[in-house]
Amino acid sequence: MRVLTAGESHGESNLVIVEGFPKGVKIEQKIVDSELKKRMLGVGRGKRMSIESDSADILSGLRNKITLGSPISIMVKNKDFKIFSQGKDDLPVLNIPRPAHADLSGALKYQDKDVRNILERASARETVSRVCAGSLCKQFLFNFGIEFGSFVIGVGKIESKKKPDNMRDIVNKTKDSGLNCIDADKERLMIKEIENAKRNSDSVGGIIEVWVEGIVPGLGSFMHFDRRLDAKLAFYLMSIPAIKGVEVGLGFEYAKKKGSLSHDVIRHSAKGFTRKTNNSGGIEGGMSTGSPIVLRLAMKPIATLKKGLDSVNIVTKKKAKAPSVRSDTCAVAACCVIAESMTAIAITESFLDKFGCDSLREIKANYRSYCKALK
Repeated sequence: MRVLTAGESHGESNLVIVEGFPKGVKIEQKIVDSELKKRMLGVGRGKRMSIESDSADILSGLRNKITLGSPISIMVKNKDFKIFSQGKDDLPVLNIPRPAHADLSGALKYQDKDVRNILERASARETVSRVCAGSLCKQFLFNFGIEFGSFVIGVGKIESKKKPDNMRDIVNKTKDSGLNCIDADKERLMIKEIENAKRNSDSVGGIIEVWVEGIVPGLGSFMHFDRRLDAKLAFYLMSIPAIKGVEVGLGFEYAKKKGSLSHDVIRHSAKGFTRKTNNSGGIEGGMSTGSPIVLRLAMKPIATLKKGLDSVNIVTKKKAKAPSVRSDTCAVAACCVIAESMTAIAITESFLDKFGCDSLREIKANYRSYCKALK
């Protein structure tokens, strides 16, 4: 399977093409739209989200809601569009790059003196396309009992130590949360952290956790480094704008513990092979173990600030303040659905590698045969 996105932040639309998606999968547009809505919500979002009303327009690859096996294309129109592919816009040239953005590196790479030509594509607005693709993958994987959940662990210096029991626990504890958090007490402190940052024209980042339940053991491979499931997940998750760290299971905490006290003890019962704990985060040797996959992501503070940081004019080479561009104060909650989407895309690719990719009927037959062999 291959996913290709296109579009600019203030262009007319953002698009995604998903090639190699199996035939015979029922896709509901309303589910895609519900994922897009989640991406727009959360305490700390900026004015752009009050302008847009993101909705997926599925253009090809389906008939009567069923995938055809041909490339699927989806378009999300931008209400706040200002640049045109054929017409001239009236936007001023931007030649002062913003720190922590793609502005300067991109301008140097493409030898461009207008950083607007960089920031329009580098913007996190592009992730609407990824959420659409991720929703397709979730709807496919649901046929095999695979579910996704996520929640905010921390914002700024505030961090929760609470852990959910299972996916249902995540859903129940986040459904009424404005920050997609399972810890109501810590959430109130996190919201204060966001509000304080907003009052000071600043921004804050945070940490989120993604869970995947229902995966059979054996997805991924130890044979080749680029087919390891944890490597693929880390790659895809690190591609999300503002993500600066990814952990699997215990992550860096693993380094502080002795092996005898940290590795997951293996057991066997009528249910098959199980683990006493899940410190590995559901992945051993680059392959799924059958335990829930647990991933953590560190998101840096939003780089665009109302009080511009020190920078340099790339034309005059003189000191200047970075421009203030409309932005969020905190987008950690919104990042949850983006992280789920990228996780779903990575897992779908590994799933199709294992069980085939032509049609849902064939994949289900291969899957049932494999599950029978596991017993």
